[in-house]
Amino acid sequence: MNAKDPACSPHGAPVPESPPPSLGYRTLVVVVLSPLAFALVFACWTLFAVLGIELRRELALSPLAFATLLAMPLLAGALASLPAGLAARRLGGRRVMLGCLVLICPFLWWMGHADHYLEFLLAGLGLGLGAGALAAGLVHVATLGPARHAGLALGLYGAGMVGAGLGYLLLPLVSQAYGWRLAPLLYLMPVALVAALLWLFADDAEASRPAGPRLWAALAGGLRRLRDWRPWRLAITYGFFFGAFVGLALWLPGELASRYTLSLQAAALWALPFPLAVGTGQVIGGALADHRDFRSLRWWVCAFVLVCLFLLSYPPFEMVIHGVQGPMTLSYTAPLWGFEALLIPMGLAMGLGLGSLMRLIHRDHGEDVALVGGLALTLGGVFAALLPPAFVLGSAWTGIGTAGFMFLYAALVVCMLLMLADHARRP
Repeated sequence: MNAKDPACSPHGAPVPESPPPSLGYRTLVVVVLSPLAFALVFACWTLFAVLGIELRRELALSPLAFATLLAMPLLAGALASLPAGLAARRLGGRRVMLGCLVLICPFLWWMGHADHYLEFLLAGLGLGLGAGALAAGLVHVATLGPARHAGLALGLYGAGMVGAGLGYLLLPLVSQAYGWRLAPLLYLMPVALVAALLWLFADDAEASRPAGPRLWAALAGGLRRLRDWRPWRLAITYGFFFGAFVGLALWLPGELASRYTLSLQAAALWALPFPLAVGTGQVIGGALADHRDFRSLRWWVCAFVLVCLFLLSYPPFEMVIHGVQGPMTLSYTAPLWGFEALLIPMGLAMGLGLGSLMRLIHRDHGEDVALVGGLALTLGGVFAALLPPAFVLGSAWTGIGTAGFMFLYAALVVCMLLMLADHARRP
């Protein structure tokens, strides 16, 4: 037997074949616990949305004041995402995730005991700091997840967005049975439990170590790299889909309840398929992106979502046609089933875009995934924070209830123009 045969040792003795790579204990912990943390943070963000009817009635809030309350966690989350992602690269994703989960616990307790609008605003800002766990978890999964199935792992992590659906299911039941003030306290136990599991079973990469002054140098260096256009290419598109999902997840229960005169529980159940569709799409998009470079997919996804937003933005109307035999009146109002028939495919397409884009960010930027992923979450958080006030002000200024979808349609057009300009300038 030839000694140069890779199946032989230098002395000609056969070398046993190495077993095929398998998911190890550390990888399984990362893939399971990180999405759980993601889902809980999202569930905490939807507290104000699902409990909106009770909060608006008890605090006598105007639509704009309530929209500002919805935007507070998103704004704080946007500010926390990029620093948390860069800190996770230095300190380790597990440490930063653990710190963020522990941080939101007192704010959940405070929300259950608050009495004034300012207290709820401050509690919402505190909950938003938990978004650092999203960016840190992204770094954690990208660093310690399975290399061959990085897209699937990132898609499963992003599917933690279905945590919004958890709030849709549980909070109305708890609110009706025990009162809405118990609902925030309900999340304390699972948040503390996942934090304890991260502390007991998860690990950080061996290269991670406690940071001294170098942490601030890493943060400053990351911000300086943002002067280059390359980190922004994929982050802008991801930021649109992420922000649009979060904004719609917060807005849909109240919108469905008011448009179709539904109860809080019924509106939440009708809104539930949207986050489920986005989560499913993320897993599929990430898994497919492991095998193909889906750069062109974002164009098709954007085009499909644009069509759905155009149809969803079409307001109810009545039209009078003066015919030969007299006037004829035509009217249109989107039925609830028709609204859902557009919303669910749009959510699935948005999920496909999110999952494939995050895999592209991981593939293109490698060591800079903390920077680019944190930037994408920051842009998405800023956009999501703008949406609730934009929805309210747009409806007030135009007098059209579907102005929120019109705003999303216009924002997607701008995003696609930026994509087109970037495509034209690239060699």
